[in-house]
Amino acid sequence: MVKISINGVFLVLLLLLVTYEEERGGSGTMMMMAEGRTCESQSHGFKGRCVSNNNCGLVCKNEGFSGGWCRGLRGMCFCTKDC
Repeated sequence: MVKISINGVFLVLLLLLVTYEEERGGSGTMMMMAEGRTCESQSHGFKGRCVSNNNCGLVCKNEGFSGGWCRGLRGMCFCTKDC
């Protein structure tokens, strides 16, 4: 009988989630959202792990965007603006 460890299953699920985030647009390219015509792009000025939407938004405003928010398991800051 094969024993499957909980840690192994957790690791596989984590890798699948990270891969899913990358395919959704985690590459930092500009992508357009359908509702309200809002464009987003990964921040170039934000350093470190994004844990505060407020801090992310402030950095994005300094980059010329209207705001920003944290996204993904790796905690990346994405900036938003009207297209």
